[in-house]
Amino acid sequence: MTAPKKVVLAYSGGLDTSVILKWLEVEYGCEVVTFTADLGQGEELEPARKKAEMLGVKPENIFIEDVREEFVRDFVFPMFRANAVYEGLYLLGTSIARPLISKRLVEIAAETGADAVAHGATGKGNDQVRFELSAYALNPEIKVIAPWREWDLSSRTRLIEFAEAHQIPIAKDKRGEAPFSVDANLLHTSSEGKVLEDPGKMAPDYVYQRTEDPLGGPDEPEYIEIGFEKGDAVSINGEAMSPATVLTRLNEHGKRHGIGRLDFVENRFVGMKSRGIYETPGGTILLEAHRGIEQITLDSGAGHLKDSLMPRYAELIYNGFWFSPEREMLQAAIDKSQEHVTGTVKLMLYKGFCRTVARWSDHSLYSEAHVTFEEDAGAYDQKDAEGFIRLNALRLKLIATRNQRVKG
Repeated sequence: MTAPKKVVLAYSGGLDTSVILKWLEVEYGCEVVTFTADLGQGEELEPARKKAEMLGVKPENIFIEDVREEFVRDFVFPMFRANAVYEGLYLLGTSIARPLISKRLVEIAAETGADAVAHGATGKGNDQVRFELSAYALNPEIKVIAPWREWDLSSRTRLIEFAEAHQIPIAKDKRGEAPFSVDANLLHTSSEGKVLEDPGKMAPDYVYQRTEDPLGGPDEPEYIEIGFEKGDAVSINGEAMSPATVLTRLNEHGKRHGIGRLDFVENRFVGMKSRGIYETPGGTILLEAHRGIEQITLDSGAGHLKDSLMPRYAELIYNGFWFSPEREMLQAAIDKSQEHVTGTVKLMLYKGFCRTVARWSDHSLYSEAHVTFEEDAGAYDQKDAEGFIRLNALRLKLIATRNQRVKG
């Protein structure tokens, strides 16, 4: 690859990406632009600016942006309209953040005249795939640099030696081996590696950062109401809120009751299995609520088709194909299904559990007149069921007759 002249780096301000910043300058002799996204990870981002300036990045080449609203509105909410879960359990908290970061890397590259982007994902994980597929989908000419696949800084000791040699400050807690790695955003916290690598051992209590111990939660259940419009949550307990505010508030409710913990061994796109501890308090509540409002507003045919599409949709996000035509095609079908998914859901939160207890909507398809055990005033003629059953039984009877004849 031709050496890049200017690179936009996805920069957190931590040890790894600070080393990458300096390594890019040393290895390629290029100018570096940093991009730090506030995705709701709960960390102060100004230190990243100061760190980048200290490492020689020009002030005009430091981009720090609050993208929480865009993240929830344009990525999280569309995904939740699909009720997307990977391998039946994982709510895709890390996966859904990567296309937004890649989008901004490519946009900033265009704005600053950079000819390459860089990320800090390792060569064993899924994130390298997600970052790079998204970048190429948005700019087929962009160069992507993945230092972990190129350099020889293959251990924590080598990283620290490089940092010391280039006067990169190292926090005291970074000199030893971290007990596990963490990725966080407004949707979830993901913890992997080290003490979590053996799936046969329970995760230590200190791993959990976003949720309280469910068993130590309030002894009384809490009830909340979530309002929806066209599949998206727009209010909590009658108070209208922006997308990011809705998720932030649901995280607070979920944290208090220990909702959204997941100990999961997943199949990575790159081929190996990986064990992770995920905490998705607000997302777990949101998924339950969305399912609840769909129960009364979504036609069975549309709902069953949508459920059959969901695993493929979730897999596309997990594997890094957010900007693919097939994901966009599925999204169009999913969004069409949400035209009448409007109403309110009441949920009970209690000691790690979240359960729908009531739901209502002006768009409801639920008809008490048809399902009542009392007199239905002619809304449903039970005799009609006989012909319905006979028609559906016809092929089964023909098969049974054939089988008896063949056996005889």
